Amino acid sequence: MPSAIIFDTEATGINEPVIIEAAWVAVDSLKPFTLGETFHQRYHPGKPISLGALATHHIMDEELVGCPPASSFRLPDDLQYLIGHNIDFDWQAIGQPEVKRICTLALARKVWPEVDSHSQSALLYFLERKTARERLRDAHSAVADVGICGTILDHVCQRLEITNMESLWAASEDARLPTHMTFGKHKGLPLAEVPKDYVRWLLDQTNVDPFVRQAFMALNAKKH
Repeated sequence: MPSAIIFDTEATGINEPVIIEAAWVAVDSLKPFTLGETFHQRYHPGKPISLGALATHHIMDEELVGCPPASSFRLPDDLQYLIGHNIDFDWQAIGQPEVKRICTLALARKVWPEVDSHSQSALLYFLERKTARERLRDAHSAVADVGICGTILDHVCQRLEITNMESLWAASEDARLPTHMTFGKHKGLPLAEVPKDYVRWLLDQTNVDPFVRQAFMALNAKKH
């Protein structure tokens, strides 16, 4: 069974998502970049798909009649690394399994900060413009998205000269640490310039993003 997969889901919506489609492709090697075994399946979510989700993936409720229940989805046994663009959403949709997550969105933002959009579609136009339009005709299907994510991952590994999965995971963890506020009234402000009283309040919240917390803790440690 694969130890690392590029993974993508389509779901019922943003709030309390339930998967309706899952796809993955095994990453056999980072150098040379080699993909292997594939998986694709649609699922019945047991609840209606939101209109916002329908507008994104165009998978209709009536197409899922007779599909296995979403609760039957399983990752490959002994999986160590789950790779994807904004992988936390897909990870949450499948129940937050114990596995190391590698986020190509965070990596792309770190590697190409000058790009005006880091969506998968935008990055494909940036990286492989000649073939992007044809490949994106099926964008937002899980099968197409894992392939596009694989292309982005290949370019990231080349740029960072990464040849093994543990180094890729470490790079992803580093890329996830924000340098600027991405939300709230101080959005856009460098973390080091955020008022101390706001930082104290934020770190007292139980639902603060763990990477935001880690970044502020690291800044505090440097000051002392």
